[in-house]
Amino acid sequence: MENESVLNALAAAERSFEQTPQNVEDGLDVDEAELVQLRRACRLLAAASRLLDDGYYTVVIESSFVAIERTIQFRLIHDGAMDASEVISSHRRLYQRGAEIGLYNDAFGERLAELWNQNRTKTYYRLGIATESQAKAMHELATDVHQDLVNASQERHECLC
Repeated sequence: MENESVLNALAAAERSFEQTPQNVEDGLDVDEAELVQLRRACRLLAAASRLLDDGYYTVVIESSFVAIERTIQFRLIHDGAMDASEVISSHRRLYQRGAEIGLYNDAFGERLAELWNQNRTKTYYRLGIATESQAKAMHELATDVHQDLVNASQERHECLC
């Protein structure tokens, strides 16, 4: 890339991540890794709700999938089934881990994985066009999964929803 403006923007972005954090996002200034994941999920759901009303269906679908995954990660870390520093690179593996520790049954985990595999990729890479009904359904699913997993934990009072 030779565009000076783009190069300057890249340098500024790099510097921004090297600086001491200031003006952090409300609610995410917690030390516990599981609470960071929980509250990220809360913020994603809130953002998706606002964007749904404005017709940003692709972003709502993407945010809903990520909110489900952050909520599962919250429970895996909280329940001691995952170390906070562990990275699960496969979406399917994350859903399987949730089933392994009893957050839901194997069939539900497999359905989540297939939903992600068959549909998230299509809307994200624009192989299919996101619709309002898909966005609403995904947001409802993400909200329900989030509430169910959070309510079954000892940390439901930490939820920002």
